[in-house]
This record gives sequence, structure tokens and C-alpha cells, in this order.
Amino acid sequence: MSEDSNLNILTSLKKVSGWTGISRLFGLIRDMATTNLLGASVFHDIFVVTLKIPNLFRRFFAEGAFNQAFIPVYSDYQVGNNDQETKDFINALTGNFLTILFLFTALVLLITPVFILIFAPGFYFDDYKREISVDVLRIMFPYLALISLVAFAGGIQNTHNRFSLPALTPLIFNACLIFAALIIAPKYDISIYVLAWGVLTAGFVQLVIQLYPLKQIDRLPIPKFDLNNQGTRKVFKLIIPAILAGGIMQINLLIDTIFASLLQTGSPTWLYVSDRLIQFPMGIFAIAIGTVLLPTLSKIDVSKDMNGFINIVKKGQRFVLFIGIPSFIGLALCSTDILSTIFLRGEFKAYDVNQASLSLIAFSFGLPFFMLMKVLTPAFFARKDTKTPMYIALLSLFLNAFLNYILAFVLNYGHVGIAIGSSISAFVSVIILELILVQQGIVNLYNPFNRFNFSILVPSLVVIAFLFFLSEHISFLQLSMINKILVLSLKVFISIGIYLSLSRLIYGKPLKGIFN
Repeated sequence: MSEDSNLNILTSLKKVSGWTGISRLFGLIRDMATTNLLGASVFHDIFVVTLKIPNLFRRFFAEGAFNQAFIPVYSDYQVGNNDQETKDFINALTGNFLTILFLFTALVLLITPVFILIFAPGFYFDDYKREISVDVLRIMFPYLALISLVAFAGGIQNTHNRFSLPALTPLIFNACLIFAALIIAPKYDISIYVLAWGVLTAGFVQLVIQLYPLKQIDRLPIPKFDLNNQGTRKVFKLIIPAILAGGIMQINLLIDTIFASLLQTGSPTWLYVSDRLIQFPMGIFAIAIGTVLLPTLSKIDVSKDMNGFINIVKKGQRFVLFIGIPSFIGLALCSTDILSTIFLRGEFKAYDVNQASLSLIAFSFGLPFFMLMKVLTPAFFARKDTKTPMYIALLSLFLNAFLNYILAFVLNYGHVGIAIGSSISAFVSVIILELILVQQGIVNLYNPFNRFNFSILVPSLVVIAFLFFLSEHISFLQLSMINKILVLSLKVFISIGIYLSLSRLIYGKPLKGIFN
């Protein structure tokens, strides 16, 4: 693999990670605003649960299944250099896609109570919760169609190595929700409706800003309903198994939500805020590298450059392990510190911090495996193999549901049991994916006692010792807010310094040599 290719991947990764990081920061501010407004109340429970319904289907229609089926096919058209055939493909796919989105959205709006029954049974059997849930979902669900088109536009741009705008687009969503929660919602008695309209508004704004970049690369679609286009047939053939394969984590999170709606009030909110913190390193690093890897791997002809393909997958795994393991340590050992600093205000109380910290610790153990899935699945999708990840997704789905029931209800671990089940199912999925890739020759097994592994293990142990030492000598919850921020910042920056400096010392080379 050439040095120029490495440079292009790292440059693209920096763009995606940078903008995604800013967006995730705004996401935390958004969650601070909504939890301050609603706390761990029934209204916040309803908001986070109903928002997950369009977001789940968004993974099917958009970033997950659709883009994983679309990008490899679109890359083939780009290599073919027939501009008119490429445009015909995009126009036909847009027309067909719009038709499906319109029909599906109309169906959900007609039978919204049924969707509440399926995805939030704990709300359905309470008249008050059901009424509000149905109203809120009807307002927000059209967001699915808007954000699916946004993701489609992002997939086109990513294939043209334009990553910045698609990566910063979620910032618009977060900004709209922050404005709604801080400025408009406090003026209304039932402020959850303001948040719902904020979601829909954000979808319109996100879509509009995609139009000019598409026009710049001469890929602004003119929708045309055409089921006979060969490219669209290839996409729809690939998308059916990718619907499950591309949404493993989201499906499992939705199962978590369904079970959480049956638990005590506050459980969906505690799971939500702990998951949001897990999504921070996920978005900046794992999702970012997955976004870059799929179009990059899709452009490689495996029959001609197998070593290049293997090398990129290897670098992706190294990258997420190097970031994922210390992220897991930091989130697990500083769970209460982080949650109290960010969310302990307004209607979000100390009890809520304690409950959310327990599920954050449980989710943290699964973080490296959640991250690895974002690297391993593109290795299948880029070769147009969507069936293998689909079978593993099905296994993960049933395993997660079984574990949720046993841990949350039989063993009475409640929302913490749900988080543990998700982490275990992610671990099992990654092990199976790795074994299949080893069998296919995409992943090679090495002696585990190597310099790279020690450059992660030893610094991680030192960071653990450092964080335990501080915890023993500082009563974090007794500190003022300013001191909490200062102490938490101190923990984070010193931990990063320890980890990076020791890793550099043990590895014996500049750290970018690990990936470059």
C-alpha cells in the first residue's frame, strides 16, 4: 500500500474525526439541556424512546444498510467512468428511495399506536404515556425520510473523498435541539412537544445544506422512479441482508429500550445518558474510521491487491484498539465523575447520576467491541458480502434479547443488566467476525506478546493505578462545580499524557507509525 494512500486515509480520518468530535461535543451539550429541562422524568423517557424509533429505521434506510449496499455499487460506477450511466443510476435510486420512504412514513403515521406497542410496550399500557408517545412520534417520524436523504447525499460525497460536510451535519441537529430546549421549550407547559418539532426542523435544515455540495460534484439527483435500472437492482439485492448486518448495535440498543420501558421510571433515561457517553469515542474514532474505510476498501480490487486490503483492515483494528481500551478504562473508572459534572443539575438528581453510572460501567466493558464492529463489517461490505454479517447480527440479536430478559428481570439487575447484555453480545459478535476473517485470510494471527500489544497493555495498567489513586484521595461529589471540572480535566489530560508517552516509549517509534 502506497504512502500517498496512507496519507489520504489519515487526512480523511482527521476530517471526519474532527467534525464528528465537535458534533458529539454539541451532542453532550444537547443532552445537558434536555436532562436539565426534563430530568429523568416520564417526559424524558418518552422523548428518548420515541426518538430511537426513527433513528433505528434511519440505520436501515440510511447510514447502515443503505450506504453499505450503495457505496460499493456506486464505486463500481465511478471506476467505469461512464458519467451518464452513473447519473441514471443515482436518479433511479433516488426516485425509488423517495417512494419507499414516503410509503413507509405514511404507514407509520397511520398506525403509530401499533409502533408504540411494539417498541415501547411499557408506555402503551399506560393511557397518559401512550397518548403523549403517539403524538410525539407522529411529529418526529417524518425526520426519518429527511435524514435518510441526508445520509444518501453523504454517501455520494464520501465516495468522492469529501468527508467534512457529512461529518459536521449532525452538528445542525444538536444545535436545533439545544436552541429548542434552552430558548423555546421552557415557555410551554408540556415542553416535550417543542423538542419533537425541533427534531423535525433539524431534518429539513440538514437536507437543504447537502444540495450545493452535490451540485458542485455534478451529482445532484433528479428523482426518477425506475425499478429496471441495473444499479438499483444490485443495491436492493445487497440491502436486504445489510438491513440486519448494518444495524447490529442499533437493533440491540432498541431491544434495550423495549426492555427498559418495562422497568421503573427513569431506566430509559439512565441507559440513554450512559449510552451517549459511550457514543462519544464511538463517533470520534470508530464510526469515523468506519466511514472512511468503507469507500476506501470498496475501491480496492481484492484479486489484484489483497495485501493492500488486508493492511487497511489491520490498521483499522489497531487504531480502534489503541483508542478503545483507554477509553473503556476512563469511562468505567470515572463514570460518576463524568456524569455528575455533565448532568447533575436541574431535574437530573444525584440518584440519577448513581444509576446512570452503573449502566455506563457496564456499557464501557463492551466499548472496544462496539468499536471493532465498525472496522470489521466494512471488510465484508466492501466485498459485497452482506450475508455473513447478517447471520452474525441475527445471533447477536437473539443473544442480546435473551440476556436482557435474564439479567434485567430474572436476576433483577434492571437497567444495568440490559447494559451488560449488550456488551456481552458485542463481544460474541466480534469474536465470530474475527474468526471468519482469519479463515478468509483477511486477518492474520500474530504472537500476542508483541511490542504493539505491550504499548497498549502497560500504559493502560499505569492509567488504572493513577485513577484509583486519585479516587482514593479526592471526594469528587463533594467538590464545587468549578473544582469538579478542574479535577476531571486534570484526570483526563494526565491520563492521556501517561498513556501516550508510555506507548511511545514502549513502541520505540513515533505513534503515527502504528497506523501509517
